[in-house]
Amino acid sequence: MLANMKEEILQQSLGLFLKHGIREMSNQKLVELLGISTKTLYRHFKNKEGLLEEVLHLYHGKQYEMLQRLPVEQNAACLFLDVWHIAVETEYKVNKVFYEDLHYYYPELEKKVNAAIGKKFEQFFLSILHRGIEQGDFRKDFLPDVTLKSGFVLLRAAVRTDEFKRLRLSAADLLLNTIGTYTRGLCTEKGTLALDEHIQALRLSKETIMAG
Repeated sequence: MLANMKEEILQQSLGLFLKHGIREMSNQKLVELLGISTKTLYRHFKNKEGLLEEVLHLYHGKQYEMLQRLPVEQNAACLFLDVWHIAVETEYKVNKVFYEDLHYYYPELEKKVNAAIGKKFEQFFLSILHRGIEQGDFRKDFLPDVTLKSGFVLLRAAVRTDEFKRLRLSAADLLLNTIGTYTRGLCTEKGTLALDEHIQALRLSKETIMAG
């Protein structure tokens, strides 16, 4: 029963933090919106930072689970784009104040969580890049580690700042015009052909959803 309560608090708190930011969600406001007492909150978490730390692990864990469900046997260039697609679609819905609050008010916690989960994500991305190079879908004249860090910088600029949001692009269009272009630049002719077919399928899927 207690485990279920803790999981419920984490799930609901994650939604509130992502929607409103961290600073806006004071302990008092949290317990009011969660429909619990302050005593119940502190029974499961030492303080707000302790709650936030577990919320962040839950958030990144959900993203990693989605990556694990991707068809890893598909062309590496297509899989690489699909991984970024999940990242853009997920973070596009998040209030950018969440990231600003985390970076400004909890910098040490941000570093701690990134250190704990970052390598797992990086290894996933790098495994795709190395497989793509071996199978001839990606060129051999770039440094995977540096290229991956560039991708993360582009992702943060695309979804965590106002620069791209002012253009009022959908998450799919934002993906294709930033990360999509970046991914194509890594491809060989073989990889580009597969990637273009995959992007066309994504566009058709989007049009079908909008038409429906």
